[in-house]
Formats: sequence, structure tokens, C-alpha cells
Amino acid sequence: MSKKALFIIPPDRFNEEELFLPKEELEKAGVEVTIASTKTGDITGDNQGKATAEVVFSDVSADNYHVITVIGGSGTIDYLWGNEELTSYLKQAYEKNILVTGICAGSVSVVKTGLLSGRKATCYPVDVMIHELKANKVEYVAQDVVAHDDIITSNGPDGAKAFGKSLVRALS
Repeated sequence: MSKKALFIIPPDRFNEEELFLPKEELEKAGVEVTIASTKTGDITGDNQGKATAEVVFSDVSADNYHVITVIGGSGTIDYLWGNEELTSYLKQAYEKNILVTGICAGSVSVVKTGLLSGRKATCYPVDVMIHELKANKVEYVAQDVVAHDDIITSNGPDGAKAFGKSLVRALS
């Protein structure tokens, strides 16, 4: 059976490198990647790049995937950080032993579930994100990727390729 990944992006202003680089790593390894958001259709990134959300994340069962990834970008802060539906979706996936991951602002979405409380994680190195980690009792680590067996976080565009590789390792 081939592995499947669900990449959740905001409905506007996702980060292109954080979406496309890990997606490429997974696809090279034979993992099927589905792009989801809070709406379907074409979505414009922070740098005017384009992606198409095939599904609304809350309409698909997390059970269909081996990994759920929240992608960063300025839109993630605006649309996904306070999204309670996303928080509960990630928690449900985690409870079913599905790998839960995030990159940049997406790492903060994962941290907001409380699943990393008392543990280490990384995010984009800006105060607003580091404060969110601390507020959720998570120790911030300045590195490209922090990989636990059950949750992986990454810092952003610089770590995007390494993040993709860590997802491939975790799924193999």
C-alpha cells in the first residue's frame, strides 16, 4: 500500500518553499500528497506562487493519511492558528497514531494542540512564534527540524528540504 500525506495550507498566502520542497521529497519517495485548505480551488502564496487545494481538510478523514502536515506562510497565522476545527483534527489524527507535522507558522498550529507540552519543537525564529511555543509549555530549539517519533516540526524555508526528508524517513 502506498503512503499518503495531507498537506494543509491556509486559504491565502501559504509559503511556497514550505509547500513545494517537502512535497517534492515525498513524491520522489512514492508518497501521494494531497493539498487541503479551508476551501478548495486555486490559492495564491506569499510570493504569488499558485497551489490548488483539492479538498477541505475537515471533509476528509485523517484515517486516509499516514502524515498530516500544516504548512506555514503569513496566511497560516491569520487563518489557521485560531482554527479550532484544525486543532481538533490534528488531535484526532494524533490519537489514531497518524504522524502530525508542521513547518514555520504551521509548527505553531501543531503546538497549539497541546500535544508537544513539555517537549521540544522548532518554528520560524521570530518572537511572535517563539512566544506561542513558550505559552504552550514547549521548549523552542533553533534548528531546521525537530523530529520526535510522533510529531515533527520545522523552522521554515531554510529547513523545508530537510523537513521533507525527515517526513520520508518517518514514513519508511
